[in-house]
Amino acid sequence: MAAQGFDMIVIGAGPGGYVAAIRGAQLGLKVAIVEREHMGGICLNWGCIPTKALLRSSEVFHLMERAGEFGLKAEKIGYDLDAVVKRSRGVAKQLNAGIGHLMKKNKVTVFMGEATLPARGKVQVKTDKGSEDLSARHIVLATGARARELPGLEADGKRVWTYKHALVPPHMPQKLLVIGSGAIGIEFASFYNTLGAETTVVEVMDRILPVEDAEISAFARKAFQKQGMTIMEKAMVRQLDRGKDKVTAHIETGGKVTKAEFDTVISAVGIVGNVEGLGLENLGVKVERSHVVTDEFCRTGVDGLFAIGDIAGAPWLAHKASHEGVMVAELIAGRKVHPVRPESIAGCTYCHPQVASVGYSEARARELGHDIRVGRFPFIGNGKAIALGEPEGLVKTVFDAKTGALLGAHMVGAEVTEMIQGYVIGRQLETTEEDLMNTVFPHPTLSEMMHESVLDAFGRVIHM
Repeated sequence: MAAQGFDMIVIGAGPGGYVAAIRGAQLGLKVAIVEREHMGGICLNWGCIPTKALLRSSEVFHLMERAGEFGLKAEKIGYDLDAVVKRSRGVAKQLNAGIGHLMKKNKVTVFMGEATLPARGKVQVKTDKGSEDLSARHIVLATGARARELPGLEADGKRVWTYKHALVPPHMPQKLLVIGSGAIGIEFASFYNTLGAETTVVEVMDRILPVEDAEISAFARKAFQKQGMTIMEKAMVRQLDRGKDKVTAHIETGGKVTKAEFDTVISAVGIVGNVEGLGLENLGVKVERSHVVTDEFCRTGVDGLFAIGDIAGAPWLAHKASHEGVMVAELIAGRKVHPVRPESIAGCTYCHPQVASVGYSEARARELGHDIRVGRFPFIGNGKAIALGEPEGLVKTVFDAKTGALLGAHMVGAEVTEMIQGYVIGRQLETTEEDLMNTVFPHPTLSEMMHESVLDAFGRVIHM
């Protein structure tokens, strides 16, 4: 039987894959998408979206506990963890169904099953009903990534969890150890700590949130410690001794190993690309450290084969994957495209307080040889922040002193994951300090701090 022919086949229906498929279909290509598990991928089903739903519940709970500050009364405050999780799963389910609808609407052919690439331009899909042979001149790998498991620290779903277990917890942790303080680790630490778990975070690097600007990391650390978290930096979990209802962690700091008991451990030590079982080695695809090597246009070096999103390396962000998906679809359709620049992609962490950044940190800007000017503005100087009862936070901006170019922006505090977009647009439009200074920001808003931080970098701050 002849293979079904398409212009473009996408493998993986996460935020990179399904967006690539939609854009390809919009441009008149005949598109197929292959997904082995969930439409919407990890992000929508087990990542970005359900974690935000959980964090929203903990945020509301935190506000209920603070009712008195706002002149309100709330008595016998509590939570039902099962109901919190049920809401989170419901949000994911609703969006999952929405992706299926979008595929139909855009006439994208969906194959549910495991894909392999037996030869260039060929895809074989193992489905419940057997096997489907497909062919296309252009194939897009969007198979994503999974949690990295370290030897001896592997998850068992009972007492040692990955992010998946942490989203549907078998019990409420009383004494929690989180290994790793990137976005995933710190979001779960924030969620469970807010609900009352005694939380310890262990980070191997010299500071938590190691990809962020050092000043922002330090600010966040102080905030977490104030909330009762124990933060251990330059530390490593060497071993986990598992008991029936407890785990003893051997934690090394400064060459000394100490033991501590926890009832739950969350391992969040990075991710590994889903490169196995596809047949990439037979096609001559270059894989380094579990990620497919690509050029700036997501080309793998094998004619007609592209890789986007987490499988193609850092930054491991859903919005980067989606943007690459659009770029690749347009490239396949013969459009002129611009490569995605990692330094113009914002990173957002939805802990409490939130953290967001785009561009270069102060240290990185200096390393790159820029003569810089740095501006800062604290939340305590902003009327809206005080009115919201959120006076703890900081906005920091980094400029090139000679050209006035915005090199980076870094924030910690309430709603900064929404505010960062202003600076993202500024960088995309190659804005200068003059443009930002001459922009009229609405009052009273948190965004006014963005203006003040710019003014501060050039010695013109008003409210500080």
